[in-house]
Amino acid sequence: MAVQCTEAEWKIMEVLWEDAPRTMPEITKALFEKTGWSRHTVITLLKRMQEKGSIRVDESGPVKKYFPLISQEEASSQETKKLLSHVFSGKASLLVQNLVDSGEITLKEMEELMALIRKEGKK
Repeated sequence: MAVQCTEAEWKIMEVLWEDAPRTMPEITKALFEKTGWSRHTVITLLKRMQEKGSIRVDESGPVKKYFPLISQEEASSQETKKLLSHVFSGKASLLVQNLVDSGEITLKEMEELMALIRKEGKK
């Protein structure tokens, strides 16, 4: 399932991936320190996300509970593909080169990447 998340929606998804289901007050409390969002902001975002199909709401109990409909792995994969396509012409090597040139990747991370590449090359 392809779901586009805004930066704000991504923050809510992270809270739900961490521990779901959650109620709107629980989500608001978890995000307040980082975002300062009121309950009204969270309600608006939750409604939009439900319409997009990225979350579902269980209204069977006394309080609405929210669940993610896409896993963090699926969402990360979608965002990575989108970034590669839009910014790096679909080439992962350009992304890695950018990370190296900008100093955003550590030597340890480069070694981990090389180990992954070697492992995949043996398959």
